Amino acid sequence: MNTAYQLTIPVENQPGRLAEVSGILAKEKFNIRAITISSFGSSGFLNIMVDDPKLAHKVLEKEGIKTQLKEVIAVIIDDRPGGMDKLIQYLANEKINIENAYGFVLESHKTAVIVLDVSHIDATRRILEEKGFKTLGTESLATIEPFHYLKY
Repeated sequence: MNTAYQLTIPVENQPGRLAEVSGILAKEKFNIRAITISSFGSSGFLNIMVDDPKLAHKVLEKEGIKTQLKEVIAVIIDDRPGGMDKLIQYLANEKINIENAYGFVLESHKTAVIVLDVSHIDATRRILEEKGFKTLGTESLATIEPFHYLKY
């Protein structure tokens, strides 16, 4: 089963926090592949997937940005109604808590990816393998090109 990583960065909910992080990543030539931003009151989190997460973690820490390198699972699902639900129901039935998730479409009406930060990663991997789900690792995520068939 493939391994993927995200950078989780606690931030104050104020202007410039994302710019500080994105500026460092841009200066060091990291390519952001996915990002979520969530806030609650005066604080929040950035969850970022980059092309070289281990090195980006070191760079951000060196720059004084508190960063957690977190192992996540990027699961390939069908891009259709119920495509995600099938996976989520399997995990719920096995009492796996999804602590954080986000997704994106690779090819409309065919393939999507959901990134899962779960309570029990080994058990989740076992369930995914038993149920025939495929996953993407960091290298695959760094090279995917969603919507490659569109002209934009």
